[in-house]
Amino acid sequence: MRHTLGVLVENKPGVLTHISGLISRRAFNIESIAAGYTEEPDTTRITVVVQADENELEQVVNQLSKLIDVIKIVNLTSKDSIQRDLALIKVKASTEFRSNIVDIVNIFRAKIVDVNRETMVIELSGEESKIDALCEVLKDYGIIEIVRTGKIALSRGPVPAKEQ
Repeated sequence: MRHTLGVLVENKPGVLTHISGLISRRAFNIESIAAGYTEEPDTTRITVVVQADENELEQVVNQLSKLIDVIKIVNLTSKDSIQRDLALIKVKASTEFRSNIVDIVNIFRAKIVDVNRETMVIELSGEESKIDALCEVLKDYGIIEIVRTGKIALSRGPVPAKEQ
């Protein structure tokens, strides 16, 4: 099963390497990993998506929690959470098909962030399935490059007292 972990860590050099190394040493595939600043300047939030069963996941969480720089780990898989990916997609866009691509972009509520004579770059954020669907439609026009952030996630609603 696919699990999404939100890991709050101290913002220090090498923390991301320690976390990814620990997970890979346990022979789990990291499907995506994203790290970024939080509302606290000395804290980083890392979102990790791994493929593991419940027992394996428990082992990973236990090992991660032993790392000195880890502040908190939340399994967002079963929690009410908001999960998004970001993608930039460069597609062939000859003048003949440009208006068709613009229509598709509008249907998906994406943005065109760059246009030149031969290509367009489209930006889309949303659920993984939404990005996959846009890519599938754009294949007909010729995708040149795709870059995706991987999943980022945050629990919804107020913070329960035990997590503050």
